[in-house]
Amino acid sequence: MPDQPLVAAFGPDTGRIRVGPPRQVLLIAPVVLSLLVQVPATFWIAAHIASHGLHWRMALHLVLAVAGPLALLAARRFPGPTVAVVSALAALDVLITPVYGPPYVALAFAIALAVARGATVWAAVSVAIGWTAAILIGVGIGRIWHPGIIVAATVALAASFALGMFVRTRGARMAAVRADLARRRQSAEEQERVRIARELHDVLGHALSQMNVQASVGLHLFDRDPEQARTALENVKSTSKLALEEVRGVLGVLRDGEAPLVPQAELAELPRLIAGLTAPGLDIALDDRLGDHAPSRAAQFAAYRIVQEALTNAVRHAQAAHVHIVLERQEDPDPRLVVTIADDGRGFGGVDPGSSGHGGVLGMRERAALLGGRIEIGDASGGGARIVAALPWGRAS
Repeated sequence: MPDQPLVAAFGPDTGRIRVGPPRQVLLIAPVVLSLLVQVPATFWIAAHIASHGLHWRMALHLVLAVAGPLALLAARRFPGPTVAVVSALAALDVLITPVYGPPYVALAFAIALAVARGATVWAAVSVAIGWTAAILIGVGIGRIWHPGIIVAATVALAASFALGMFVRTRGARMAAVRADLARRRQSAEEQERVRIARELHDVLGHALSQMNVQASVGLHLFDRDPEQARTALENVKSTSKLALEEVRGVLGVLRDGEAPLVPQAELAELPRLIAGLTAPGLDIALDDRLGDHAPSRAAQFAAYRIVQEALTNAVRHAQAAHVHIVLERQEDPDPRLVVTIADDGRGFGGVDPGSSGHGGVLGMRERAALLGGRIEIGDASGGGARIVAALPWGRAS
């Protein structure tokens, strides 16, 4: 049976798209070429020596000229037995031919196909036995072997083995390339799934936290201040609408040719983000020290998502009353966007937040790492949590 390298090179019988000639061409071409080389020349020889009374030997010579190429039809499924049969036919052809005839090309194809399909031992043993038997029996029956013919035949047989080994090596190399491409494709797909999951986590997690805060405000002020309660409910409505648009934008990359429905978040959107979370009992302050300077879009998007996740954690887990956000540019020595988020909540208790599998913390670290930046997440010296992200400034858009 064909071995894996050649199957990988020429394609298994699974309907997979193949590169190269169709399988039928690869199967029929050696048969046709062998017939074209051996049969016409054998007919010509038979016509010229018909008067010598060697009709039965020429008839057998014609049969052998046809039998060898036809035997190649089984080379794909049974490469070992095929090369053994063709070697026997070639040896018999050499012994019964009254004069030197055309080269038995079918043997060269049988050897190359057998070696390419992993039946190297079959090919070596069959050719060695056939070639040795032809020489010894030929000497025994009085055939005169010209040294040049023996050398040429030996070189041709060696070349057939070399050709088969080349095809086999090339097939193994192509199989390795395909396997590497498959691994890279799978890795890229996994990274894309992780990226989409991270975006959905950040969008939905923040939106739900913001809606929870505003809904709580609305319920708290429903009787005392209906107008402010109405404003809180309007914030819930606008937040849910924006979250749906962002989710559609994230999922849009799953459909070919569809662009996100909303632009990527930027630092200019931070005041809106903070306003949606500010509520009685929670004060969020933004200290923007960037002035007219603006980092790259990638740095702004990552910084926005990091701030968004930090605020979500502060609202949902930290029970903080004050959150302070600082945006600044630092040179160390390359320019970087430094984002600091500090709160006065419970903090992390001295435990690495990423060790517990906290998805938001892992997402923040991944965002910083993808840009070549760094992030520090831990407890502040005066209590609460402190997150410092340093992102490459890049070229402003």
